[in-house]
Order: sequence, then C-alpha cells, then structure tokens
Amino acid sequence: MSKDLNGSTELWNEDLAPTSAAQRTWRWYHFAALWVGMVMCIPAYTLSASLIEGGMSGYQAVLTVFLANAIVLLPMLAIGHAGTKYGIPYAVLARASFGTSGARLPALMRAIVACGWYGIQTWFGGQMIYTLMGVLLGGEIGGEKIAGLGINLMQLLCFLAFWAIQFWYIVHGMDSIRKLETYTAPLKILICFVLLGWVYQKAGGFGPLLEQPSQFVEGGAKAGQFWQAFWPSLTAMVGFWATLALNIPDFTRFAKSQRDQLVGQSVGLPVPMGLLAALAVIVTSATIVLYGKAIWDPVDLASRMTSAAVLIALIILLIDTVSVNLAANLVGPAYDFSALAPRLISYRTGGYITAAIALAMMPWKLLETTQGYIFTWLIGYSALLGPIAGVLIVDYYFVRRTELSVEELYREDGQYSYRNGWNMAALVAFVFGVLPNIPGFLNAAFPSAFPDVGEGFKTIYTYAWFVGIAISALVYGIMMKASPARSAELRRAS
Repeated sequence: MSKDLNGSTELWNEDLAPTSAAQRTWRWYHFAALWVGMVMCIPAYTLSASLIEGGMSGYQAVLTVFLANAIVLLPMLAIGHAGTKYGIPYAVLARASFGTSGARLPALMRAIVACGWYGIQTWFGGQMIYTLMGVLLGGEIGGEKIAGLGINLMQLLCFLAFWAIQFWYIVHGMDSIRKLETYTAPLKILICFVLLGWVYQKAGGFGPLLEQPSQFVEGGAKAGQFWQAFWPSLTAMVGFWATLALNIPDFTRFAKSQRDQLVGQSVGLPVPMGLLAALAVIVTSATIVLYGKAIWDPVDLASRMTSAAVLIALIILLIDTVSVNLAANLVGPAYDFSALAPRLISYRTGGYITAAIALAMMPWKLLETTQGYIFTWLIGYSALLGPIAGVLIVDYYFVRRTELSVEELYREDGQYSYRNGWNMAALVAFVFGVLPNIPGFLNAAFPSAFPDVGEGFKTIYTYAWFVGIAISALVYGIMMKASPARSAELRRAS
C-alpha cells in the first residue's frame, strides 16, 4: 500500500496500513494466550461479586458470566474475520460502513470507552502498589483524602507510579504486548490452581458460599425477581468485552489464518471467563471461614496473607494488570486516535493520548458503587457500542458479502467516501440504536435529576446492548438496500 495514493495522506500511515505476510505471526495459541491473559484480571474476578451481591447463587453467577461471554464471542469472531482477511484495524474497517470521514465517530467513541477502562485497570494496579507498601511498612499509609479527588496522597502517587510503568510497552509496540501475554498466561493459570489449593488447605474446604441458595427462590429476600436481575446482569457482562468485540481486528490482522483467530478466540474467551468466575466464588466462599466475611477484592485478600505469600501474590497481580490493561485497553484506542489524524498521530502517540485521558477521568469514582459500575458504566457504554457492532456486521456480511476493496479504504474520493466522507445510513442506524436507551441511562446515572422515566424505558435499558445491535442492524440493512445509488455502486464494485 503506497501512501502516494490520490488523497490518501489524510487516511494512511504505517500503523494503519494493511499488515504484510511477514507481520502475520499470530497462531491460535497466541490468541488463546491473549484471552487467558485478559480474562484473568481483577475486574473480571470481581464481576461475580456484583452478581451474588444482587442475589444470585454462586452457580447462577458463574452460568451468567459464561453465557454472556459465549454471546459476545459471536460478534467477536464475526468482526475479527475482516481483520484477518484484509489485515486492517477496526478504525479502517469502519470506513466501509460509516465512510472515510464518518468512521472517525465510532473510532472516537470506542477510544473514549477504552480510556475509561485503561484508567480503571491503572487504578487497580496503583492500589496493589499501595497495599504492598502498607504491608512492607507494617501499617496504614496515606493520611487524609485530597479535597476534590477523594483519595489520599499515597494512593495518588501509587496510581501515577503504575501509570508510568506501562509506558515502556507503549514505546515498544504490539510485539512486546504479544510476548507479554504469551509468557504470562501459563503463569496466571498456575496461580489460580495454587490459590485454590491455598484456600482449601487454610479453610478445610471451600466454605459456605457454595451452599448458599439463591435469594430469588421461594423464601429468599428477592423471591421471584430473578429475571429482573438476570437481564441487566447479562447485558453488563456482555458489555464487559463489548469494546474488544469492536476492535478485535486490531489483533486478528496479525493472524496467520482465519482458523488461528477462530480457534484461538473460541478456546480463550468463554470457558476461561466462566472458570475465573467459579474461582472467584470458591475463593471468596473460603474467606468467610478464614476471616469471618466475604472478601471479593483480590488485592484485599492478598494483603491478609502472611510472610512471602503477600509479596508474591501482589507482584503476580501487578504483572497480570499490566498485561490485561495493555492488550485490552491500549491497543484499540491507540489505533483509533491514530485514525483521527494519521499524518499527525502514530500508534505510539495514540497510546500517549490514551494514557493522558485515563488520568483525567479519575477512574476510582467510576468504581465507588456496584450500582454505578454495572448500570452506569458497563451497560451505559454497551448502549453506545452495540449499535456500532450491528452496523459493522450487517455491512460486512450482508451488504458486501465479506468483499472489500482495501485500496479504496484509504482513498478520500473512492468507493467508501459516500457523501463528503459520511454514510448517512450508518449514522441514522447508530442514532436509532442509541435513542431508546438514553432515558434509561439518564435515570441510572442521574436518578435525582431524571426520576420519572417510565418503566418501559428502564426495561429497555436493561437490554441495552441487545436492543442497540438489533435496531441498528435492521435500520442499516433496510436503508442500504433501499438506496438505488448504493445498490448500483455495489453491483459495479462486485
């Protein structure tokens, strides 16, 4: 691909260009390792906590997590196909449906969400350093909270320290991240078994939580309300990986073959995620016996271990958080920001922008309550990303039958320029997909300001990702089929 193509200097740089055969080095086990590395993370571990706190039994929580990840695997594989076939990242693939200029909108939306996640994971990493320092110094550290921030000085410094650690990988690029994921994935699996053995020995079994019945059954505190809790929980679990469902071409563009990305992702996502949820339930169950209360936070649990165990546990958690954060929350937005202005922003510069925005978002405030975490953050952004996925899938499979003109994706005056670079069908479909979820989001995020939202809108919001992807897919398909100009253009292209 030459950057001297007519008008392509605003759409092309070396990081966004299609991958060459020499760059396609990822085999199925690299993808499986990537997913094991991303799944084995603190937020994924704590997902089961939010479900059980909401009234589910341990078995219900594990099955809900597994089902959600089996669902989100489908768009993951579907969208990932384009990355492998054409060697292009998500921000370039979006040009086929949204237009060469319009694609900047979904790229920016996905990037901002990833910045939030990057900040959340960086906060967890900083908390591990904070906990480790407290254990090594033998007492509480920090002092009074800083006005306006809500955290103390030491928490802020530890957060900034972990934020700084990750810069090495921003500088050294994708291959350094692949190596980190491949080498650390087996270690994470081993540690899970070690942790299970530790709690079994210490607690003399796996504790009472496994026998705790669901609160939704007769006699429970929330009898008959299971489905009211299940659907928003399922949507939130789908939303957990909704960002990766969009930008998975950023990884699959390096796949050796379609089989490698299909097998690797199928092996690496649903089962490990379900097993991690089971691990969380089992370990937390044992903490009731050991400490008299359920401890869902693995950092808190690690701080209660004795001697060298706490040091080893926290160092492993630190390595884990670095590997997850870089793969899941840095690669995508780095490409997305680069696509906004390819002449000015490289992949590396996009990584710097991601890290800077993550600081400004104060991620600890997103995690203050379970309600805010699930209903405002996870479901809220799934309402934005679901419609984008619907447009991409319908365009790639039903409008274009998986056939794209790669050179045209880098031309400002080519097949995908539509009208001044914007495809109105994609924009209208996106808006229609998002609109039904706005009232429910406002009620969840600002209940005092929007208390009178109808029950119908609240119900729709609990299905936010599903509603968004279905409506946008339908609207986009109808509008593209009904456009005589587009139909003629597609016939000429084929």
